[in-house]
Amino acid sequence: MQDDKKLKGLKMSLALLGSVSALSIAQHASAQIAVDTSDEFTEDDVIIVRGIRSSLEASSDVKRNEQGVVDALTAEDMGKFPDTNLAESLQRITGVAIDRSNGEGSRVTVRGFGPDFNLVLLNGRQMPTAFLEGGAPASRSFDFGNLASEGIAGVRVYKTGRAALPTGGIGSTLNILTARPLDAPGMRASFGAKAVIDDSVTTLGDGTSITPEFSGFYSNTFADDTFGVTLVGSYQDRESGVAQFGTTSGWRGAYLGSENNWGTLPQPPADTQVTNRPGPNDIYSVPQNGNYSLTNINRERINGQLALQWEPVETVRATLDYFYSQNKVDTERSDLSVWFNHGNTTSAWGDGPIADILFYNENFAPGTTDLSMGAAKFATVAENNSLGGNIVWEATDNLTLTLDAHSSSAESGNDSPYGTAGVVSTADFSLDFQGLDFRTELPSLSLGWVDPINDIDPSRMVGTGSTFQDSFIRTEIDQIQLIATYEFDNSIVNSIDFGVSSTTNNYRSTFSNNQRDSWGGVGTPADYPDTIWRRLDLASNFDQFDGSSQTFQDFLVIDFDALIAVMDTDFGGFTAVCGGDGICTADSVAVDRRSEEESLAAFFEFDTDFEIGSMPASLIGGVRYEKTDVTSRALVPIPTGSQWVAANEFGLLGLNDPNNRDFTELQGEYEFWLPAIDFEIEPFENFVFRASYSHTMTRPSYADIQGGQTVDQLFRVDGGTGSAGNPDLDPFLSKNIDFSAEYYYAEGSYVSAGYFTKEVENFIGIDTTFGVQPFPNIYTPVGGQRYNDAVAALGTTDAEAIRQWIFANADPSTFEITGGVPGAYTGNIFAVPGEDPVLEFRITQPVNDDETKSVDGWEFAWQHLLGETGFGWILNYTIVDGDVEFDNLSVPSSGDVQTPLLGLSDSYNIIGFYDKEGLQVRVAYNYRDQFLASAIGVSGQPNNPLYREPFGQLDFFASYDIKEGVTAFVEGINVTNETSRTIGRSDAYVNFATQTGPRYGVGLRLNF
Repeated sequence: MQDDKKLKGLKMSLALLGSVSALSIAQHASAQIAVDTSDEFTEDDVIIVRGIRSSLEASSDVKRNEQGVVDALTAEDMGKFPDTNLAESLQRITGVAIDRSNGEGSRVTVRGFGPDFNLVLLNGRQMPTAFLEGGAPASRSFDFGNLASEGIAGVRVYKTGRAALPTGGIGSTLNILTARPLDAPGMRASFGAKAVIDDSVTTLGDGTSITPEFSGFYSNTFADDTFGVTLVGSYQDRESGVAQFGTTSGWRGAYLGSENNWGTLPQPPADTQVTNRPGPNDIYSVPQNGNYSLTNINRERINGQLALQWEPVETVRATLDYFYSQNKVDTERSDLSVWFNHGNTTSAWGDGPIADILFYNENFAPGTTDLSMGAAKFATVAENNSLGGNIVWEATDNLTLTLDAHSSSAESGNDSPYGTAGVVSTADFSLDFQGLDFRTELPSLSLGWVDPINDIDPSRMVGTGSTFQDSFIRTEIDQIQLIATYEFDNSIVNSIDFGVSSTTNNYRSTFSNNQRDSWGGVGTPADYPDTIWRRLDLASNFDQFDGSSQTFQDFLVIDFDALIAVMDTDFGGFTAVCGGDGICTADSVAVDRRSEEESLAAFFEFDTDFEIGSMPASLIGGVRYEKTDVTSRALVPIPTGSQWVAANEFGLLGLNDPNNRDFTELQGEYEFWLPAIDFEIEPFENFVFRASYSHTMTRPSYADIQGGQTVDQLFRVDGGTGSAGNPDLDPFLSKNIDFSAEYYYAEGSYVSAGYFTKEVENFIGIDTTFGVQPFPNIYTPVGGQRYNDAVAALGTTDAEAIRQWIFANADPSTFEITGGVPGAYTGNIFAVPGEDPVLEFRITQPVNDDETKSVDGWEFAWQHLLGETGFGWILNYTIVDGDVEFDNLSVPSSGDVQTPLLGLSDSYNIIGFYDKEGLQVRVAYNYRDQFLASAIGVSGQPNNPLYREPFGQLDFFASYDIKEGVTAFVEGINVTNETSRTIGRSDAYVNFATQTGPRYGVGLRLNF
């Protein structure tokens, strides 16, 4: 034990930088290859693992020998399981849950802390992120959907803090390891091919598809194993589909039953069409729309790695490596939707305090509403590049120095002239009734038509509005690290590690929106060829949902390109949608955020062994110092003036002019000391007890630290409103305590139980500052000489009376009359510089609140290899709780903005496997309980929660070694065709109901 402990500090440093210990070398060598048919062999103290059983043994060794709470996956563990990408591999680790996008794993949550709270490293280097989302992207989430499992040598999930670990992950730090040639000398190669059969493709396309996947691995060493090269590549093409119901424009509310404004239910006695009306203090919401969509997706993912190593002498090893990933996603969608105007409605409700909606219907005058059928067609591309190198020098028998540097980038944006969210809409204005019934799992739609119409027909369709949004994000990280390890001879202290690092993170995010608000229709049906539309069955794509047979059966699929060709002309005054050239995105960006974070870090860590009685024990402790300077710039619209346009409406001029924009800059800084200590004791053989205490942190989102201060176009008598970023925010800071008990009762078999608690401070809330004057040359018509003269003459502050007095008595050059008659003019009254007062604003800004919130939980795991039978299982269960939940009884009108923790949920995995005599079989069921995905509604309204309902998925994998070096395999994903739903305050408030489908693969792997 003493010798193992002596190397622990060195192993930690090198493992973080990708130059790994003998244990890690095992997993590197096994990436995609299996030259020998035996379970393992030893060569120069390097263990090469083969098969499920051996990979689990290697992973359990990592868990046992690392200090603190650490879990691991090995290459064999990932390479021989039906994992579409790395996220789906990680979900099998205790405490790790994933979010899915289009049926694939995308982002990870660890111990209840969502994607933004987990730091991702590649060979110990901080990786940039470019997660594409609606609007201007601002998330720090790492999208694991860009990474294939093939070619990844292993993953370490550090759940407890260490001084030597880079900062950024309160939930965890995940270190992805890639293969290095000198870790396993000699020539090794493999090639794999797979055919993917995806049953999720909707009837929008041609149904079930078959697409190819290829992967290859080559590693060799030369010149007496002093020089080596490793090359890894993978290509995956997948066609998939999603059928989804959504209230895509959100829910109006939540309202109290006592509220009375547009969108609320009518008050007594006018509420005769409301059954079981919510009480005065009951909370309810009403849908703004209902949308049924079919989406087909083509995803092309390419991953590549190159590693070169040179060891000119035994004491020096140099490594140069390059990592590349590209993920292209082409999307085609057609939908059917209805919009509620909240006029002549009929509805029914459940009992409070949160009144479930049962059904919501609305009747219209003929020709005043429409059945909308839209289409979307766009493509995105995400690229990751990382070029790095390090030199490890054993300067003396006791001192080892490691210098590591890398330059990495992540970028996501459009791959289409239609932007990242291009949508065109058409409509039939023949409805007189529409209703949604929420009493079934899939809300069902019913329609009523103007007599004598009773069905959809292309001959009545006309083009309406369109929107072409374009989002872009790019982050670049340049990092250099110097780490030293000094090992002592004959000392209670085994070693000390110390190091410094400098990291520069540059981020840019842009957004533009080219929108045509002609939702009332343009032209006549005769202007649009009927061939643009084709009839398609809708309900059959939702056949896994209860209620699918009750919804609308057919809809019209739009030929997107044909519709654009018609709309991109000028008939009947129709302004071209795409400017006549098919390029539909805006010429200039409306949002442009740029931030630079410069971080300087230093750490010191010691490692010591001792005995308590006869019990071996160890202690690793240290402290990390982090200082970060933030400079953020943002392109903001600059107003040129203001005008009074109606009694209670005022507006700023020039905000929509791209020539009236400029960058503003804000700065901030923070520094922290982050201590960490890990204690380990072995009270009896094969039993390990751990206790850890650490401070960790997560940086604020890019949106919160933006340097821009933007103002809203409309303002009121009492001033304007706006918002600003705050680069001077402190990061989230967590104080963590961990306890873990682990019993390794046989090779590869163990049981473990752990408890953790995290006290998190610096949550981000919203603060409002009054009386701000961001534009000293922008004035308001309220309170100036004209306004005061009107008040004195009239003896009233009635807004409309004052407007009419100004029109009749003031200098005509200060206003513009657009209509009306004397005493009832309409028009605009302009603010007069120097005469009217400067316009003041209420500016909201993210701030750190003073509240500390706690999260705690339990982790249980049992991994068992059933002797020599070949059978075994893995069971794990995570329980997470805390005072960071959303309060469903708080409504938006209260003014309180909640800051709950997203992603908090319990989860478990049940995995059974067989591995013997060339046959490997694994079956896994992964379950995640309900969790809060967002505290902001679909329409952007605060305090409107989005919960993902519980979801479980069954996968399997089986392979057989036909002969030495040749393996055939079959796999299945979501074989029971599970569906998912996103809901609001109760399960009646359905935001999304999604059906994907199962996916299967068959393939062959050749090893050389």
